[in-house]
Amino acid sequence: MGKPIVAIVGRPNVGKSTLFNKLVGQRLAIVEDTPGVTRDRLYGNCEWQDHRFLLIDTGGIEPKADDVLLRHMRGQAQLAIDTADAILFVTDIRSGVTAQDQDIAAMLMRSGKPVCLVVNKVDGVGEPPMELYDFYSLGIGEPYPVSSVHGHGTGDLLEAVCACLPENEDGEDEDERIGVAVIGRPNVGKSSLVNHILGEERMIVANEAGTTRDAVDSDVDNRYGKFTFIDTAGLRKRGKVEDGVERYSVLRSLAAVERAKVCVIMIDATEGFTEQDSKVAGFAHEQGKACIIAVNKWDAVEKDDKTMDVQRKKLMNDFSFMSYAPIIFISAKTGQRVDRLFELIKFVDSQNAMRVTTGMLNDLLARATARVQPPSDKGKRLKIYYMTQIATRPPTFVCFCNSKQLFHFSYARYIENQIRETFGLEGTPVRIVIRERGEKV
Repeated sequence: MGKPIVAIVGRPNVGKSTLFNKLVGQRLAIVEDTPGVTRDRLYGNCEWQDHRFLLIDTGGIEPKADDVLLRHMRGQAQLAIDTADAILFVTDIRSGVTAQDQDIAAMLMRSGKPVCLVVNKVDGVGEPPMELYDFYSLGIGEPYPVSSVHGHGTGDLLEAVCACLPENEDGEDEDERIGVAVIGRPNVGKSSLVNHILGEERMIVANEAGTTRDAVDSDVDNRYGKFTFIDTAGLRKRGKVEDGVERYSVLRSLAAVERAKVCVIMIDATEGFTEQDSKVAGFAHEQGKACIIAVNKWDAVEKDDKTMDVQRKKLMNDFSFMSYAPIIFISAKTGQRVDRLFELIKFVDSQNAMRVTTGMLNDLLARATARVQPPSDKGKRLKIYYMTQIATRPPTFVCFCNSKQLFHFSYARYIENQIRETFGLEGTPVRIVIRERGEKV
């Protein structure tokens, strides 16, 4: 139900972030020579031939460090190892095999996960240096010499990684099930919600812990349909040592979002919206998942007949980047509106999978362009020849036009709003792709 996950681990300053940037093809991670530098972002989509996976960058592991921040980073690296389907263990040929490398190798072998040993900073081409063979002593297997700066050896490394990854084997039963990721900050009631659902429903098919990801999957069949709830109860609390450390706490949520069709983003009604809520919701939005904002602990809020409307307007402003997401006020403790939550999950999942015919889209396009004329620049006007849908989950539409430069963001937003107004598409992101005529999709 989602892309496999590959974690990059190793001691500080061996080039993990540089390798991460090279593999995802963008400069997403901050690269400094100082060990323990805070990452700007620690996940990215990676593709090699027909394989797609989520790559996770981690802070350097200091196996025996006493410093509070380093211990925290070690714990988060262990979390990444637990979450991953495969691991890239990065070492440095210039410093050779160190005691830290040996300790990390022992930690990785205990994990039981497939590990690819990366020997970084082999910048020369041709025969690998003799020092490479020292790394066999780690007992991990064949070392792969790479240069994360120049990209040498990354092709062979990616081949080895893809050979370790599980095949996507979505059976019919799994296809008809709706995977629901319950995500959010700590102590907002994620586990309470899942426990309430499991305690109330009587036709539970299975309730078993995932072996490759640190979350619990619970299959539930009820009158609303078939669901798999992915509880991310272990989401780490905000770090108190460094502001940047808090970023590592989204690892479990990333894994859950990747595997889900619908994301229930839980907010604590007694605390309101926070920056971390925005980050977790933003990832679900980026991945094109159907989303619901569930405001929990509504029973604990003092309210009058206007409180819900006031809170709804505030949350719509806070989540302005995903204004399509419906907002529901629930109580996991009392079960208030949990039945309505099931109905919403079914609804937004169907919207996320909706397909619109090309004929209907072009009828809409003709009306929209007649109502608001396409923009022009220096006497040249945008012409949109036709529009068609090329994908679902999320619904993705391509517009063929005479000039991409003339297709302003504001006009693309106008077309998106017209699509939503005509066809609904509530609870799901919508993607608009702009192509010039003759350009491949």
